[in-house]
Amino acid sequence: MDAESGDIAEKATCTTCQFSEDFSNYWTAVLFFKARNGTVHRVPQKPNVGFEGQTGGMTVYYMQDGLANYQQTSKVTAFKTGFRMLIGEASNRNREGSNRFRQITYTCLKDMGTRFPETVHFPKEPCPAGIMANVRFPTCWDGKNLDSPDHMSHVSYPETGTFESGGPCPASHPVRVPQLMYETIWDTSAFNDKELWPEDGSQPFVWSMDDTTGYGSHGDYMFGWKGDSLQRAMDSPCYVNCPTLKTQSISEMNKCAVPNTVDENFDGWLKVLPGSPRGMKA
Repeated sequence: MDAESGDIAEKATCTTCQFSEDFSNYWTAVLFFKARNGTVHRVPQKPNVGFEGQTGGMTVYYMQDGLANYQQTSKVTAFKTGFRMLIGEASNRNREGSNRFRQITYTCLKDMGTRFPETVHFPKEPCPAGIMANVRFPTCWDGKNLDSPDHMSHVSYPETGTFESGGPCPASHPVRVPQLMYETIWDTSAFNDKELWPEDGSQPFVWSMDDTTGYGSHGDYMFGWKGDSLQRAMDSPCYVNCPTLKTQSISEMNKCAVPNTVDENFDGWLKVLPGSPRGMKA
């Protein structure tokens, strides 16, 4: 759907989000485990703390200040109807290529409370509680364009520092928007036996676009909050719980699902990644 296609919040019939006025689209790639024999298996997601029983494992944050700031009092401008953006580059396979995207990282979870350290590549050792993939989007907008040809040029990181450090927006992108952050938890615990890992000891996880480095992590976003609900939330300091917004139960969240249109095995052991990205020709 392009930016001119209308208000998706008015077209949607349900949402998997806790805040029931949020019909936005959030997307990341899918993680697979590649066994020593070359077969691959989709890694399941698992819910974050406080969302036990939820289908999937993505937590989305909208912040006025850094995540550790419980006050959240800074002023930001909510995204507009039709706004969308992408961050990261699926073809990146080295540190240099990923340097232009700040704060796309991984956390090797010792337990569900682990948040540090973060790396820009896949963890190299087994992670007892799973791998958390973190995607933090740019926080400065040009104030005009809801999208751009590359889906990135209309937004920017702060001129210096980071959103958390209060870095100023550049003159080309003067409007400060919320810090949008994805935390996606991949339950790698079933694949922590190193007897299954490559014989050379290298880490065995691979993104669905055939990225074994982790540098190709990326995220897509399409705004879909109803009416002025997001701006109201940003204008009313809250942390985790936000009384100004309507909420729904986890059971209601789980009822929202897109019916399968193709009957296929995607949770068993596969000979190649779905779509066979390594063998695809331009």
